Amino acid sequence: MLNRPRRNRSSAAIRTMVEENRLSVKDLLFPLFVMDGSATKTEIKSMPGIYRYTTDLLLKEIEACLNLGITSYALFPQVAEDRKDSLATESHRKGSLYLEAIHAVTSRFPEISMLTDVAMDPYSSDGHDGIVKNGEILNDETLEVLAKMAVAQAQAGSKLIGPSDMMDGRVGYLRESLDDAGFTSVGIMAYSAKYASAFYGPFRDALESAPKFGDKKTYQMNPANSREALREAELDELEGADFLMVKPALAYLDIISLLRDNTNLPIAAYNVSGEYAMVKAAAANGWIDGEKAMLESLLSMKRAGAQVILTYFAKEFAQLKLS
Repeated sequence: MLNRPRRNRSSAAIRTMVEENRLSVKDLLFPLFVMDGSATKTEIKSMPGIYRYTTDLLLKEIEACLNLGITSYALFPQVAEDRKDSLATESHRKGSLYLEAIHAVTSRFPEISMLTDVAMDPYSSDGHDGIVKNGEILNDETLEVLAKMAVAQAQAGSKLIGPSDMMDGRVGYLRESLDDAGFTSVGIMAYSAKYASAFYGPFRDALESAPKFGDKKTYQMNPANSREALREAELDELEGADFLMVKPALAYLDIISLLRDNTNLPIAAYNVSGEYAMVKAAAANGWIDGEKAMLESLLSMKRAGAQVILTYFAKEFAQLKLS
């Protein structure tokens, strides 16, 4: 007897009935960028359709996205060069752009989930995720800055922080610092397997935060390694992480799957700026169907085991589902 798997593909109704993974706007977390000023938004040239917003317009954008069903966001700041220094002091200065934006968003929209970024690079005159001394990225000294940043964000209203720096021991250090400051309910979405990737370029354009020298290979992971991701994830879990993240997503589906098979914590995947830009550029040239490529890419991340997908496609996806 000939087996005929095609019978389960014979109509749209049957294909839907046996579908193993389904995308929902509830799976998506939308990254947004905030900048100084008022009543202004500027498009990021390398990320068509994605903008930097002043805080007043950021609130309006979130309101529009909430009406589309998007309830989870990540916020990143574009910091003026004259506010940057070697110790990233702007990152925890009371009254800073980022802390004021966090307060404005969480006060206006207490019902949303907003991931706030804990890393030095947007505020560092060196453009690195840690303190630099004689060309070396210092690990333990950096943790003190990250802790000040995390506590300041919690004080501003953040309920979920995202340490994206890849310093050793930072999850445990931040957990202890938050707890000591009385923020025991603030969660940590750890960038556990963050690779030294070529796909971050447009994001660094958005924040104007590229390293002023060298690269990030002494702290971000080697793209050749997968077992190392298990070690990083295990350490983050032991140190108190509430989510584990893989970044980038599309080129690291095997890592998403690997972590999914080895932990009971929720897995997040960051569909990064370069992955977004590639689809947009190819679609603009008529080389691919952008909408179908978007859906297939996001579905691959869900299929690999991601429960949360950070993606610049979130609004586009939500609009599609409502049409």
